[in-house]
Amino acid sequence: MGNKQKFDGYAAQYDEWFMKNEHLFTSELRLFKKALGDIDGKRLLSVGCGSGLFESYIDCSNIEGIEPSEDMGKIAEKRGVNVIKYGLIEDVDLPDETYDIIYFNGSSSYMEDLAPVYEKSLRALRDGGRLILLDVPKESAFGFMYLLGKSLGTYNHEFLQNVMPELPYPLALASSGVWHSTEEKIDVLKALGAKNFRYYQTLIRNPMYTNEEPEEVSEGYKSGGYVAIIAEK
Repeated sequence: MGNKQKFDGYAAQYDEWFMKNEHLFTSELRLFKKALGDIDGKRLLSVGCGSGLFESYIDCSNIEGIEPSEDMGKIAEKRGVNVIKYGLIEDVDLPDETYDIIYFNGSSSYMEDLAPVYEKSLRALRDGGRLILLDVPKESAFGFMYLLGKSLGTYNHEFLQNVMPELPYPLALASSGVWHSTEEKIDVLKALGAKNFRYYQTLIRNPMYTNEEPEEVSEGYKSGGYVAIIAEK
């Protein structure tokens, strides 16, 4: 199943999940804003921009997007993202040294081979530009939960009784993810010559409790259920 098919038909369900998990979304949005930093006057590219939900909470007038799912991308366009291509980043030719920031907000988790994609992104950055990866790490409590749900084919299993959040991420989307560890992504970027790494995290609480109240962003990556890696070209 290609990335396009993974998300076609799930756009409404994706947004609805974040809106129902309001405090979790606020925590992730804080991390998103912290990782992007000051974007005034900068040219940005969102790889796998989805429905543009996160972008709808910031000034996205300078944000371009690539999105495999037309269902998702059409919503992103209505929210102000300039979707320049419907398709996979693997099939898109990016212009060299063009962008100040390129970011993957959760989209790395749906890509098998990261090195060619990150290499292409680094080439498309100007010198000193930033590549930002925001993801649920494979090794986090959320990662384990999604992998177990994927393996079992359901969240309704005795192994998961009394440990699941009230509204878990849709199983169809969790099951289609590849899920990479933070260290794996760091190693790929270092091998490609990226430098000046910084890390931020949120969703420190166990998944059962992450929607009780919004969390603040903290430095590091070894505790969070959602982690940002920021590296420079």
